[in-house]
Amino acid sequence: MKEKIFGWELILDLYDCDSEIIKSKKSIAEYSSKLCKKIKMIPYGKPLIPHFGHEKPHTSGYSLVQLIETSSITGHFSELWNSAHINIFSCKSYNPKTAADFTKKFFSAKRMNKKLIVRKIKSPK
Repeated sequence: MKEKIFGWELILDLYDCDSEIIKSKKSIAEYSSKLCKKIKMIPYGKPLIPHFGHEKPHTSGYSLVQLIETSSITGHFSELWNSAHINIFSCKSYNPKTAADFTKKFFSAKRMNKKLIVRKIKSPK
């Protein structure tokens, strides 16, 4: 069996974000558009950005789903904790440092944890 790279998933947890940005549907849509350009991804349709989870303070906030031609960008934003939790997965390679640096700056996060997972498949050839 031979291993091949299937895709790259960048997981970002951002803390002490600008509360006005993570509470703004317009700003989250802008982030999605600018991130796609920054990492050279092609959006597939418009982003979904619902605000829900209102029954509990820790679940209330926006979520983001932006399909891209090679997979997706997702995000969840906690208004209670001023945090953003972003996943960028693509079968097309991209620069994870560029994505992480842009995301931290966009949300004015004071702290960020990041993890890159290289997803592989095993092929008989």
